[in-house]
Amino acid sequence: MARSSGWVLLFIAGGLALAVLPFLLAQAARLPVGRVMEGTNGLLLQALAQLAAFGFLTWAIGHRFLRMSWPDLGWVREHRVTGFLLGLLGAALLAFGAMLVSVLGSDAHWLRDSGGAAAYLRNVSLTLLLLAPAALAEELMFRGFSLVMLERGIGRGGAIVALAVAFGLLHAWNPEVTPLALGNIALAGVFLGLTFFAPGGIWTSWGAHLGWNASLAAFDAPVSGLPFQIPLIDFDPGHATWLSGGAFGPEGGLAATIVLTIGCAWLARYLGKDKVA
Repeated sequence: MARSSGWVLLFIAGGLALAVLPFLLAQAARLPVGRVMEGTNGLLLQALAQLAAFGFLTWAIGHRFLRMSWPDLGWVREHRVTGFLLGLLGAALLAFGAMLVSVLGSDAHWLRDSGGAAAYLRNVSLTLLLLAPAALAEELMFRGFSLVMLERGIGRGGAIVALAVAFGLLHAWNPEVTPLALGNIALAGVFLGLTFFAPGGIWTSWGAHLGWNASLAAFDAPVSGLPFQIPLIDFDPGHATWLSGGAFGPEGGLAATIVLTIGCAWLARYLGKDKVA
């Protein structure tokens, strides 16, 4: 247990350090990093830096040093396309379901916003391209090597929960965060951990992560406290923020707790109790 936990801590800490290193070096060289890191450009650069860092450490520590095969690390060849698409669609429906619960159960609603269908499709497509590397980077950090290695020390169920808690705590500094929001993100981490062990491995968990975030953004809700400017529609969370999540987005409300619990229960049953216990 100590050995596997140590490797996971080294992997996560090392990846985060490598991800911020280019920006620290740029600041030391007095390059205009501040302006470049503003808005969506900053989010994209951070995501790409984390993706490069954790991708490199997956290869260096997991594949080369510990001699784990790529399928062992979740990079399976079988079901990668179907796994990604099913994860994408399934999680997107859950995210929309959370918003729908808010609309049906409170005064949350959608409003007509400026812009047409073409602007909407263009903006959603660009947002999807922004969210894709961020989702994969977090899957590399908390699923992939970390989940496989920790499973060897404390079992599958314990590894899923432990990394889900860490996944939630990573978002503790997001804008408008609340205790319920952190709990829901941890619950989403359990959901994503279960999808990792479904057919398709990390392709499925990446698809699920992206599908959830993209669905929220496409229907004009904040994603973990981060708002996206989407034309044509505008989502108003209403006054019952305990249900809708308010400014943090649906992940900050009880509606997300409900749909994520349903998703986790279905996946656990699908995988079989003996595989997640």
